[in-house]
Amino acid sequence: MSADPGAPHFRHSYTKDRRDLVTRLRRVEGQARGIQRLVEEEAYCLDVLQQVEALTAAADEVALLILEDHIDGCLAHAIASGEGRPYVDEVMTVMRRALGRRGLRRTAKG
Repeated sequence: MSADPGAPHFRHSYTKDRRDLVTRLRRVEGQARGIQRLVEEEAYCLDVLQQVEALTAAADEVALLILEDHIDGCLAHAIASGEGRPYVDEVMTVMRRALGRRGLRRTAKG
């Protein structure tokens, strides 16, 4: 699914980073299962939260790899083709949403 349904899209492959991405995603999946097990075993709350933080950091690394790949591939190709603006807007929309979920909203310049 696209962040901006109206934006043009270049076909892209994750060939360069696919193996690393899949490995990292499997690690995140394993961390999620581990957290589930801790909850089922009624582990100490702060131990569970520590594992959630580790999972979040691992997922953030996956997101950064995908973003970097998108910028190096899709965005660079769009800019070279003279069609970069919709891609820049699309990246900014996704990043604003992601950062907003973390309470990192842009404040007014003052």
